[in-house]
Amino acid sequence: MLDVTKLRVIDAVARHGSVTAAARELHYSQPSVTHHLGRLEAETGAQLLQRVGRGIRLTEAGRLLAARAAEIIGRIDAADAELSAHIGLSAGRIRLAGFSSAIGALVPAAMAELAAKHPGLEVNLVDTHPPEAFELLRTGKIDVAIVFRYDETAPEPHGVRLHHLVDDPLYVLSDGPATVADLRDATWIAGCDRCRSHLIALCAAEGYEPRIGYTSDDMVVMQALVAAGLGVTTMPGLALRTHHAAGITATELPGSRRHVYAATYGEPPDPPPVAALVNALQQSAAEAVRR
Repeated sequence: MLDVTKLRVIDAVARHGSVTAAARELHYSQPSVTHHLGRLEAETGAQLLQRVGRGIRLTEAGRLLAARAAEIIGRIDAADAELSAHIGLSAGRIRLAGFSSAIGALVPAAMAELAAKHPGLEVNLVDTHPPEAFELLRTGKIDVAIVFRYDETAPEPHGVRLHHLVDDPLYVLSDGPATVADLRDATWIAGCDRCRSHLIALCAAEGYEPRIGYTSDDMVVMQALVAAGLGVTTMPGLALRTHHAAGITATELPGSRRHVYAATYGEPPDPPPVAALVNALQQSAAEAVRR
């Protein structure tokens, strides 16, 4: 029978690629880790590990079980955290991940609102892009992810629920008013993978492929490159709220929007602390739109 102890063992071995390192993390002896792995193989009837030189490597069955183990452990740890806070709002910890422009424009006001209403809640924050945030969400390492998508972005992973925050307008940044069609011969500055894909789609709609000379997901760097006359780029409104360099012109692209959401995972309803954070983010987003 699979139990949490053995699942934690194979999860640690998968992450570290070493029995010794897994034993160190779990505070077990090395023979104890080896014993748990042997019991796991006996109970599953599958070879989970194979020797490679002096090390070990997971078999395909081992990788499958380790991936599920990470998800199960994350859920158990999240449930434990919720229960320890009595599934209430008087105390507890909420783990939040988001991308930088949303963190700068939406999160501070939301966290201030949450602290005023529920001073016992602690919010931990990680800065990361949507694909990584979805994986953290799926494995239970965070409770809420602020993510974005464009109309052509692939559907979110199964089990993710999206709570709408704001539709963020997109702008062309250059040395003067311009449209995507005007910039056929320009050097473009591309952002993260999702933004890069959307840029390529925008240019394709105008009948050309952009000549991308620079890639950065740092909004300050991208604007500095534009201000220096080295290229042009597209940038969402939330990013421009947090930083707008002198000497560049932002021209709104009609009909082009980045859709921003707070994402949670699993069956509704969300635990009260999570629901409170989502609500605070929605209020912050509504205020940002009115400003």
